[in-house]
Amino acid sequence: MTEQSERTTGQAERTAVPSEGALAGRDHPPVRPSEPLPLGERRRWPRSFADRLTSPLPGVRALARIAREGGLRPVAAEARRDIPRIPVALRGPLPEPCGTAAVSWAGHASWVVRIGGLTVLTDPVWSRRILGTPSRVTPVGVRWEDLPPVDAVVISHNHYDHLDAPTLRRLPRDTHLFVPAGLGAWCRRRRFTRVTELDWWEAVELPAAGGEGAVRFDFVPAHHWSKRTLTDTCRSLWGGWLLTETRPDGTAGRRVHFAGDTGYGHWFAEIGRRFPGIDLTLLPVGAYDPRWMLGSVHTDPEEAVQACLDLGARAMAPMHWGTFLLSAEPPLEPLTRVRAAWEATGRPREDLWDLPVGGSRVLLDNS
Repeated sequence: MTEQSERTTGQAERTAVPSEGALAGRDHPPVRPSEPLPLGERRRWPRSFADRLTSPLPGVRALARIAREGGLRPVAAEARRDIPRIPVALRGPLPEPCGTAAVSWAGHASWVVRIGGLTVLTDPVWSRRILGTPSRVTPVGVRWEDLPPVDAVVISHNHYDHLDAPTLRRLPRDTHLFVPAGLGAWCRRRRFTRVTELDWWEAVELPAAGGEGAVRFDFVPAHHWSKRTLTDTCRSLWGGWLLTETRPDGTAGRRVHFAGDTGYGHWFAEIGRRFPGIDLTLLPVGAYDPRWMLGSVHTDPEEAVQACLDLGARAMAPMHWGTFLLSAEPPLEPLTRVRAAWEATGRPREDLWDLPVGGSRVLLDNS
């Protein structure tokens, strides 16, 4: 048995079911979402968000172990074997959502989300490389020149593979930036004029295209952390986003969840309880090995499938793999494991949106 098969044996055999937290949450009445806040409001935040951590961060001993074992890159032979097999489909202009919602995967955690007639980018990274990692191993899935005008950008946290200054510099400075609490000053220093910072469970709205209805942006918790320099650990918040199309009568239309960067934990069930009827969740499935170090902050493929069930989402699109080599698992392993874990649930195969880099899909009534 190979090292890779030892890692994966037994994983696919685990049938994912809703967790106890998710089942318990369904017995409680739904929580009414908060009223949308004003756009661009400047606020004062705590000096640190370390009290939001759900697991301790790695200490000196853990970092020394990683340095000793060299365990944050895949084995070279596995990388050479897998990288050419990562699915890539560069298809040019994006599909028109035609009154519904559509997503296109640019790679890693970068998505082009079309909802309510708006174009929203998630954690946009169009750069060839980021600080501290080798160059991306697959091309950017959506050419910048093929993007429609960008109405808003949502940022999950400030790590370099999710907050990329060179990419943001390509945007008009009046683009709406929706960012975690404590990150607004970073954006304003780069002369962005429409910056809105949110705490967990807070929301803002933008008018939908055509002026009928709106798109609501809810900032939701994640199991992660933040750091960009040697002195700013947890000085800004981290989280995911719920994008909801709000109809003119106030009812919710399409709902897309973007998890950002996260480990597995109780927050998924709580998000599902507060926001029922999620059509699609964009969940990370890579950068998980070694588990002793990364397990609390990065879901593995089986945990991602479990998180989808906890959220009550109808469909799941894997992300955060196949772009930057950030950890030790073979590059193609996240895809094979998430497919096996999904099959083990017995859910319809078509509800796993395992898109190639550059792939798009439209949310239809039966999708």
